[in-house]
Amino acid sequence: MQFIVIGYDGTDEQAQERRLAARPAHLEVAKKMHDSGRWLYAVAMLNDEQKMIGSVIVCDFESRTALDEQWLNSEPYVLGRVWEKIKVIQGQVAPFWDK
Repeated sequence: MQFIVIGYDGTDEQAQERRLAARPAHLEVAKKMHDSGRWLYAVAMLNDEQKMIGSVIVCDFESRTALDEQWLNSEPYVLGRVWEKIKVIQGQVAPFWDK
């Protein structure tokens, strides 16, 4: 099953600092997830000042439970309180883009 995960960063004064602190660990997880075929696409959302304010990830897991257990529950942006709100929507990558 494919999912679209949208993580919205916090908007408090320390939000950018938390993101930058957790970013190296997040990118390490991202590489592992991409290499394993779990993450299909990932994009940082930017505001008008080109600052990161969230993330969009298209991923592939057996189920929503597997997504939570195998990734989201240990995601550095979750553990580091970077993402204030997370939305998960089931989706499907177009067949000509699917791996």
